[in-house]
Amino acid sequence: MTDTTLEITNVAYRWPGRAGFSLTVPHLSIAKGESVLLLGESGSGKSTFLSLICGTILPDRGRVDVAGTDITTLSGGQRDKLRAEQIGVIFQQFNLLPFGSVMDNILLPLRFAPARRERTGDATAAASQLCAALGLPTGVTRAKSTALSVGQQQRVAVARALIGQPPLIIADEPTSALDANSQAAFLDLLFAQTTTHNTSLLMVSHDPRLGERFDRVIRMEDIAQIERAAA
Repeated sequence: MTDTTLEITNVAYRWPGRAGFSLTVPHLSIAKGESVLLLGESGSGKSTFLSLICGTILPDRGRVDVAGTDITTLSGGQRDKLRAEQIGVIFQQFNLLPFGSVMDNILLPLRFAPARRERTGDATAAASQLCAALGLPTGVTRAKSTALSVGQQQRVAVARALIGQPPLIIADEPTSALDANSQAAFLDLLFAQTTTHNTSLLMVSHDPRLGERFDRVIRMEDIAQIERAAA
């Protein structure tokens, strides 16, 4: 068994149709249970980098190993399955199903990931336990996601990412709309859950003040080279 959840080796990608924009990442690894904050300004290639990790785009060369599997060797369908099984994503805008209940939203990843569903056991009970651990009120699982406050929606998004204990959590600017106190409370909840399950966390942000909470802080300019054609 490898002690590394994510390992990127000699990856390069050039966007088709975007003249001269390319991203190169010589190496990055994240250990099991490690929390990493990735800092980068707008246009630094963060979105492209996350897409490569998730397998929604494939590099022109190099390896992207997630939980011991090089996703560059997989078909599109296989990459979709691996992403569902091995990666939990917390989106900046949460991306909850607007007319689904809280329970519907939390259990959604399990519909596409049989092994993750098997790891979960009693999925309804696991979802309820996550809600309780994340400080959501009793009975909230029956509520529509649109009836929740922003903070509650955020916690539902975290529960959806954590259900079934995926080895890697990717959080894309999840605190950008929060004040300092709410940021701290959110991170307390997130770290409590990832620590419990020895889950690796890669969180993307432009806010360096969050760095003291993480095991490691890296900057896009330190791990990646961006090239753009001259205007």
